[in-house]
Amino acid sequence: MILVAFAAPALANVTVSSPANAETVSSPVHYVATATTSTCSKGVASIGVYVNNQLIVVQNGASLNTPVSLAPGKFNTVVEEWDYCGGATFTPLTITVTNQSGIFLTSPANNSVVSSPANYVATASTSSCAKGVASMGVYVNNKLTTVQNGAKLNAQITLGAGAQNTVVEEWDNCGGAAYIPVNVTVQKNGAKLANLQASKGWNSWGQGPPNYVDCSPSPCSGFQFSHTLNITSPSLSGNATQFTLGGAAGTAPWGDVLFSLPLIGQYSTQNLPDANRTLIPTLHNFTYDAYVYVTNAPITQVLEFDINMYMNSVGMLWGTQCRIAGGNEWDIWDNVNSKWVPTGIACNPINGGWNHVTIQAQRQPDNSVLYQSITLNGVTASLNKSYPPFFVPASWYGVTINYQMDGNSKQSPNATYLDNTSLTYW
Repeated sequence: MILVAFAAPALANVTVSSPANAETVSSPVHYVATATTSTCSKGVASIGVYVNNQLIVVQNGASLNTPVSLAPGKFNTVVEEWDYCGGATFTPLTITVTNQSGIFLTSPANNSVVSSPANYVATASTSSCAKGVASMGVYVNNKLTTVQNGAKLNAQITLGAGAQNTVVEEWDNCGGAAYIPVNVTVQKNGAKLANLQASKGWNSWGQGPPNYVDCSPSPCSGFQFSHTLNITSPSLSGNATQFTLGGAAGTAPWGDVLFSLPLIGQYSTQNLPDANRTLIPTLHNFTYDAYVYVTNAPITQVLEFDINMYMNSVGMLWGTQCRIAGGNEWDIWDNVNSKWVPTGIACNPINGGWNHVTIQAQRQPDNSVLYQSITLNGVTASLNKSYPPFFVPASWYGVTINYQMDGNSKQSPNATYLDNTSLTYW
């Protein structure tokens, strides 16, 4: 894969709490955001909202909390910050505004097949109560399992296997209520390979411009890379792994390092060689779960988390990358066209701390790869994007995970850490 982000490092961030990208909302739309900058010592001067390239509202300071009245329809909006030094940065959001009241469900789809826990994402509005929505909740088989205050719901709901009758309900501040039924079928729990960061058998390759051909061992192509097991600090489990990327004499910009761990099939590090080829053909669902410690976000161009599956000359790669200095956005990989596709979903990991990343992926009956959702630090974004597979040699057979770090324009030495890393499959 060519994993390149040739954007200049962005040292300012706009974090939007409301609305979510691709959300359906009612008017007025409530915009809530905060901004930071490390390039201007005087700080953030103001934040504003553009709608279809027109500046609608500006508020002074580093935070924004304002309603924006919009007619029904789909809008391309941008939340932008301006600092006292003449700099600016922004976060794009596409929203759909409806004139209807009630519950707008983003995930899961009615009559869909899900894994447990299932991510429930919804918003609510009411035209009959001027005081608005008080709370939202989820019933599972007539039992109330979750309640969250406000007009937004984003919850992981544990469900039993098989058909489940669930209901998302909202309660307003005037004593009224509305609900929407959501019937789902829950697949059985999968097998989990845990503590993968501590596994022996991680492979690593450098990838340098312009062609990003794999090179090994380090140093090569003008940069160096390594990984170190059994790290106790920083660590959550006491057994983290450090991954490093840096320039060799600072001469090679935009270099990447790909770390890969074979799990099932060829070269399995988990005692799962699947020699008779009976396991891998049955697999259709994957959950990649990891905690990543970002030590220096301004020089961290990209962090990538991949799931790979190969069988019968078919290659399936679920590539998911967080562009940090490259633009604070999640991208997913298009296998056939070999390119990154921006999702419009913001990726703003904690700098100098642990970040929890969960990626849900599915192999469809025709071997297309389905990107289901990305969760970062408890906030889930539904994708439901699908791409065809690609051809690989018949000898390739297995399931692997990747972790990749991309260097910046100066190839600044950088270190990140993984802990409590797992892959669940079924």
